[in-house]
Amino acid sequence: MRYLTRGQLAKKAGVNPETIRYYERMGLLPEAIRTKSGYRLFSEEDVKRIRFIKKAKELGFSLKEIKELLALRFETKGECREVKKLAEEKLMDIQKRIEDLEKIKSTLEYLIEQCPEKGSILECPIITSIED
Repeated sequence: MRYLTRGQLAKKAGVNPETIRYYERMGLLPEAIRTKSGYRLFSEEDVKRIRFIKKAKELGFSLKEIKELLALRFETKGECREVKKLAEEKLMDIQKRIEDLEKIKSTLEYLIEQCPEKGSILECPIITSIED
């Protein structure tokens, strides 16, 4: 089996070498094999894990949620329904955030519309709404 250094792993997985260090600290990567001189060596399986993490992050999963997904995928060989449940929860969370952002957007649009652009900052509807 051919092993990779942290730099090679980072390049192959498309991340910064510090990201690998961070993932190790967070427990997202298993402990690496060490050479006699102390260098960490990584496998192709680690490349897959990091790509998995990247794609899960792109879907909006937090590192805590990704850790759960990794456990299901790589450690316990979990059931598909468990992953589906996590994805459904993430979707509900995203829908809630979208609703919240829509409310914020509406409020900002209204405040911008109300702003006369002239006059004292103390009379600015945007400032007064923030201060309330």
